[in-house]
Amino acid sequence: MGALDGLEPREVFEWFARICAIPHGSGNTRQISDFLAEFARERGLEYMQDALNNVIIIREASPGYEAAEPVILQGHMDMVCEAAPDCARDMATQGLELAVEGDTVFARGTTLGGDDGIAVAMMLAVLSGALPHPRVEAVFTVDEEIGMLGAQGIDLHMLRGRRMINIDSEEEGVFTAGCAGGRSVRCILPITRAAARGTLLTIEVGGLKGGHSGTEIHRGRANAVRLLGRTLSTLERERGTALRICSVFGGKKDNAIPNCAEAVTVVADTQMAERVCADMTAAFRAEFAGVDNGVFVRCAPYAGETLLPMDAASMARVVALLMCAPGGVQAMSGEIPGLVLTSLNLGILETTAVEVSAIFCVRSGLESGKALLTDGLERLTALLGGRTEISGDYPGWAYRSDSPLRTLLAAVFQEQCGHAPRVEAIHAGVECGLFAGKLPGLDCVSIGPDLTDIHTARERMHIASVGRTWALLCETLRRMR
Repeated sequence: MGALDGLEPREVFEWFARICAIPHGSGNTRQISDFLAEFARERGLEYMQDALNNVIIIREASPGYEAAEPVILQGHMDMVCEAAPDCARDMATQGLELAVEGDTVFARGTTLGGDDGIAVAMMLAVLSGALPHPRVEAVFTVDEEIGMLGAQGIDLHMLRGRRMINIDSEEEGVFTAGCAGGRSVRCILPITRAAARGTLLTIEVGGLKGGHSGTEIHRGRANAVRLLGRTLSTLERERGTALRICSVFGGKKDNAIPNCAEAVTVVADTQMAERVCADMTAAFRAEFAGVDNGVFVRCAPYAGETLLPMDAASMARVVALLMCAPGGVQAMSGEIPGLVLTSLNLGILETTAVEVSAIFCVRSGLESGKALLTDGLERLTALLGGRTEISGDYPGWAYRSDSPLRTLLAAVFQEQCGHAPRVEAIHAGVECGLFAGKLPGLDCVSIGPDLTDIHTARERMHIASVGRTWALLCETLRRMR
């Protein structure tokens, strides 16, 4: 296992290390999918591998559990691939460099993929171990992080179970029993280009924490793409700069708050541009004091190849979209204190020769909330002469007051930890909603160990928490006679 050698529970960390040696970012799951299929073949287990790369593996009940109701274990095999600015690792072709510090596991320079590699590791440990259990139906989905595409397309006809433990939560002792629905909305603006005189400058916004656009949207962290839009708007209004934009980029995942963004520009007055960047740095540090203290805006000469600048009208439309589109928390739940009801995150900004696109992750616990934000983005984009595309729509997961599975898990947790778990609904999306829609009557709970700073290069997985979560899962399975 290398860096994880000697960690307990050994059977879980051994599988986790093997998973981390395989590139498995969203959209790049064939290799890990084949690994899971080979795992099943080697052990003579019934399995299904579909064209999307989803895998289902069945292990029949242990002796004495033949009459027990089957249980579904579920997690996703893809991870968000983010790297620190100074990291040269190619996450599309290379595995992770694992390390241990204190009670935590991390990957040097990149995301760890504990979300949701730890689920895959625990499920493989169950499927290959000797612990007693009912019939286990292990469902490994793909591309959860880019719209739950695997869960949307998977055929579940081979499943008999109607109770499911999803292992995709990031806080030990918190049982998730409901979630928001969501979708991606891409706003596309056509642009035309024309030559302009001036100096090529890169305008960069960075130094931000970023984070998950569901679990951390309420923390008030800055969005680098939105700050870039504000900076460009200020530059555009400054007399003498004669700003023109060549390209704008920021963010890699719509469900991650962007921590950096940049624009290649043409300006007539570089000193004024430097002053504006310094002023914006001061303004942003005041606005996000205590949250994103390291934020900066800076400009530097640009010597690389670039496209012709956008003409003034195209640039104005792009800046208007970045300035006028809503962002962040839009509504809080009136029923569950502290729960975000509706939000959106501008997660990706891209430029081609002929268009600029901004991709938003829209979330809400209500279908009407999703529709409201989508309609607003569609109308704004249309007024600016563009079009929208919607993808990855998934339903919310309604809280179930009567849940025998949750009652069993809570009783085991109380015995093992000495206190009751917290049961809550969350604003982040989980695949349970899609499974509940495909499997009528599904009783489902989401659990998981402590993971911090997921979807960033600072991600940590807490070793002792993994052990306790594994013990909870094993004892729950043992009691499912």
